[in-house]
Amino acid sequence: MSQTLLPYPHHVFITGGSRGIGAAAVRAFAAKGYDVAFTWHTNKDRAQAVLEQARKLWKPGRFLALQADAADPEATRAVVAEAESQFGRLEVLICNAGIAQQKLFTDLTDEDCRRMMASDLDSVFYACRAVLPGMIRRKYGRILCVSSMWGQTGGSCEVHYSAAKAGVIGLCRALAKEEALSGITVNCVAPGVIDTDMMAGFTADDKAALAEETPVGRLGTPAEIARTLLFLASPGSGYITGQVIGVNGGLVI
Repeated sequence: MSQTLLPYPHHVFITGGSRGIGAAAVRAFAAKGYDVAFTWHTNKDRAQAVLEQARKLWKPGRFLALQADAADPEATRAVVAEAESQFGRLEVLICNAGIAQQKLFTDLTDEDCRRMMASDLDSVFYACRAVLPGMIRRKYGRILCVSSMWGQTGGSCEVHYSAAKAGVIGLCRALAKEEALSGITVNCVAPGVIDTDMMAGFTADDKAALAEETPVGRLGTPAEIARTLLFLASPGSGYITGQVIGVNGGLVI
């Protein structure tokens, strides 16, 4: 099957691209003919492996694996500037970096809450702030943020996570209104139960139970989220902005 590539080069910046949904997005955008810059925080070997996979998928492409803590505003500003310097421009931003934690609300510490908000919500603010000046100058951009179905409905034992992901949805909706006349769309993807390493603590029985609760009868895959991101990043999605796209197998309707 022949590869369908973009008619001209596009450039994407992905936060948290070394694992799970982020790594799937790196591979999907590389296969489509994008130049891809992505951040990684602690696991250099895993980031290098994703980088090599991208290079094999699109040999003429340019790929950057940039170390940064997405919750650090200055580090984010620096790696976005590096990507813009290498690529010349960034048309697409995907805010994917984040953490998850299951804990009773009454057991949450101040540090648990600060870390969650910094990783899952503040990081989105920092990345958007870093890429927007260039997008505004060029009157074009696609900003995509990965939230969660718990950001839509709330999840028991994940109150701080749900709050952070709900904040991402609010940020996207407000920013979409602010930047629409600049040719920039801002949308949110809200995954359901996706089989990534964030589920490493779940047993096979746990996963089977979650699959049974999902109307389509299975867990989602990172590649399915990546395909949704690809569509929302495309030039053809220009009339979609401020939306929350649920990719959850019917678990939230």
